[in-house]
Amino acid sequence: MNFKLILASQSFPRKRLLKKLGIPFHVISSKVKEYTDSSRGCAVLVKKNALLKALDVSSRLKEGIVIGSDTLVYAKGKRIIGKPKNLKEAKKSLKMLSQNPHWVYSGIAIVDAKTKKKSVGFEKTKIYMTPLSDQEIDNYYKITPPGSKAGGFDIEGRGAFFIRRIEGCYFNVVGLPMVRLKQMLKKFGVKILMLLVCVYFSGCMTTEYNLATQQQETLFFGTEKEVAIGDSLARYINKEYEINTDIDVNERVSRIAKRIEDVSDRVEIFYTVQVINKDEVNAFALPGGFIYLYKGLVDAVDNDDQLAGVIAHEIGHITAKHAMKSLQAQYGYNFLQVLAITTGNSSMAPGINLAFGSILTGYAREDEFLADRLSVKYMEKAGYDPNEMKKFLEKLHEINAKKPIRRFSYWRTHPATTQRISVVNQEITGETTFRDYIRLTEKEGL
Repeated sequence: MNFKLILASQSFPRKRLLKKLGIPFHVISSKVKEYTDSSRGCAVLVKKNALLKALDVSSRLKEGIVIGSDTLVYAKGKRIIGKPKNLKEAKKSLKMLSQNPHWVYSGIAIVDAKTKKKSVGFEKTKIYMTPLSDQEIDNYYKITPPGSKAGGFDIEGRGAFFIRRIEGCYFNVVGLPMVRLKQMLKKFGVKILMLLVCVYFSGCMTTEYNLATQQQETLFFGTEKEVAIGDSLARYINKEYEINTDIDVNERVSRIAKRIEDVSDRVEIFYTVQVINKDEVNAFALPGGFIYLYKGLVDAVDNDDQLAGVIAHEIGHITAKHAMKSLQAQYGYNFLQVLAITTGNSSMAPGINLAFGSILTGYAREDEFLADRLSVKYMEKAGYDPNEMKKFLEKLHEINAKKPIRRFSYWRTHPATTQRISVVNQEITGETTFRDYIRLTEKEGL
């Protein structure tokens, strides 16, 4: 390699992350005093400080690619949280940060000491923390000193237990957004063939505790991009399929959906339900809150409780983010990135069609069972009778026995209906009967 990489920082986390690039580098600390005036915005401030650091170090060198970086935390009330001066200030800052979402800004500047060429950029990440008690904060600082981290906590250490969700680049919070850095270094001829897989794919992930699955989960995209992907797919569906415009039908499904979504595990998104004018007994959900019911299904239910069960099942898929996980697993980061920025360009239609087909052909067996369990939970909380969901599944089983399976039929995209009945019954009663056990241990079939 015909270049020398210099990091203008003594930050241990930054040095550790830079090592993930797999290339040698040196550390030379900058001597500049950081600016604190944020009147022109946080992004301007971190970029300015990062550039000052990079210019300071590069001015002392004849050659080399210098990386400067600066990080700050921006809290509610237009207040910047810097590095705590003492333990008392650290505790006060952490208490405030835990009560409301806040943002982490990191600026990156790269300067070629020989040619004086420079490039500046930044990343922004939104963080949601769990509310912390004074005792929890005291216990944390007994083990972990405030150190020199903006905000006074370390996301890569014990501070990770305080994080409920992040939207944006994880490594940005650590202090060095790796994907952004890789892109910027490329402009200076620093060609990195491949970052570690964990860096490239988890570098800009969203990590959160999912109330629906009751697990800590990491996804490539946060809520904003999930909704963008769902919107892209919804526009495609609305163009390709005839959507029912009957006022009574739409008022009915919207009213039921509103009751379910109000008690669901995801209330930060807006749910929409539309009816496709097809006779099939079918329903599916897209990422970001978009639900479609087929007219054949709406006509097949006996009452609002049964329709609520179907809608609750699809909302369960959305709260558990099953569609996002399915697309992510099959097509990867780059494909989802294309979907997120799709604006209806005809050249994107094959990819969107492929994604739609993936969702329509169903989720994993356990995902379907979880959606059924969540449907019972949401129905009970919304005041609907979950026993009606079981009756509807029994009705589906009868339909299934009489008619040939068609592509993309409701029962085609789900596990054996008898197994789903047993899962719903278990969730309602809290017990497993012998009949339920036999059904659930049978091989999947019709």
